[in-house]
Amino acid sequence: MTSHLDPDTVARYLIDSPHFFEEHAELLAKIRLSSPLLGRAISLQERQMAVLREKIKVQDLRLAEMVRNAQENDMTTHKLHNWTRSLLLARNDADLPHTLIEALRSTFAVPQATLRLWGVAACYAHTWVAVPASEDARIFANGLSMPFCGSNNDFKAASWLEPGVESIAMLPLRNDSTTFGLLVLASPDPQRFSADMATDFLVQIGQTSSAALTCLLE
Repeated sequence: MTSHLDPDTVARYLIDSPHFFEEHAELLAKIRLSSPLLGRAISLQERQMAVLREKIKVQDLRLAEMVRNAQENDMTTHKLHNWTRSLLLARNDADLPHTLIEALRSTFAVPQATLRLWGVAACYAHTWVAVPASEDARIFANGLSMPFCGSNNDFKAASWLEPGVESIAMLPLRNDSTTFGLLVLASPDPQRFSADMATDFLVQIGQTSSAALTCLLE
């Protein structure tokens, strides 16, 4: 009488006997498994190869994604370098805000950009960056610990730009712990500055802008 073997018992036996298929190699070609990929029964060896090919395919896709991200980061780093260089080449302090904004727009293809500063020195009080910002805008800037990215929900800062702003990025400008302005980037594309986008490079832009613009403060 043939006893019925419990599947778990068989599985435990094979786990405890790692050399079983080495000693009975002929079984590898005889064991047939159903293949969800090929739609037919295949040998254990073929199944292992299919699983291996699928794992390699997944790894290749992950590697391709990593390479693509690295290339995009390299391009953004190069753009950041060029933008920073343009700030260093500004002819004088009064030209700096215009240079900063125009270089951001051209280097990063940002449709709209502007900024506002408060606490500027008297000699720059007549410039466009010193146009008074609303109390709401200043409170919002003070409360930002990181750049804000998302849909334009009728933000006060959006009124500093031309109509048609669908997505917006707002970067606080700080000197140590004191907020002295707000840098605003905007686009008619709702997805350009999405709420889930990475802000690493925006943080660098905000910090570099803050360091450059402190020369305009009192």
